[in-house]
Amino acid sequence: MRKPFICGNWKMNKNVEEAKAMITALKDKVKGVENVEMGICPTALCLTTVKEAAQGSDIVTGAENIYWKDSGAYTGEISAKMLADSNIEYTIVGHSERREIFGETDYEVNKKVLSALSHGVKPIVCVGETLEERKAGQIEAKVNFQVDSALAGLDEDEVADVVIAYEPIWAIGTGETASAEEANRVIGIIRENIRKEYPEAADKIRIQYGGSVKPHNVEEIMAQSEIDGALVGGASLAADSFSEIILKTAEIYK
Repeated sequence: MRKPFICGNWKMNKNVEEAKAMITALKDKVKGVENVEMGICPTALCLTTVKEAAQGSDIVTGAENIYWKDSGAYTGEISAKMLADSNIEYTIVGHSERREIFGETDYEVNKKVLSALSHGVKPIVCVGETLEERKAGQIEAKVNFQVDSALAGLDEDEVADVVIAYEPIWAIGTGETASAEEANRVIGIIRENIRKEYPEAADKIRIQYGGSVKPHNVEEIMAQSEIDGALVGGASLAADSFSEIILKTAEIYK
């Protein structure tokens, strides 16, 4: 059985003191949870703060983005090598906000995936369709192309270390969610597409759902057979709501 992964994406929120206080509170609320992997992806400014505050717990830390070069004249960027040097375990790659606002391409996402894995940092690769693409019946084509592009050049073992986050763009931060059954259907499509090229890794790779995941809907989402966790936005900013999501998931996986 794949271990579920509940990961918070703080986006551009929280200063250092707020981050430290939240993680300190969260540690107490999720103490003893062993059957769910728990993670937080703060801003780059708060990475080491979150890492240090999480010591003594099973909470892992991830970045929200990387550049694929190890170092150099790339003002404003951080590299996978820098994350590895600071013992940061994960990085989000290709979030729709990076793609839609900052013009990140599938080519760039693949370069970031390759760089992350080369340094032992596990990428959380975000994929998902717009509302227009959904209405046009292009869901399968869109997400499979994004996944295929992100995984290009990887072997079976490397693919197994990747996390895919299916986040329909129209559901991010809107309060709207795909139904649990629909999210499960699309994630099943993604897994079967991966199986064509990576038959062994397809059963190992974890595929999360993201898009307005809240305490009130997480049980229905996590009860689905293909969904291996959640990438949580707004509800990950407070210890109470994020811990409730984790604890409800842990109860399902007892």
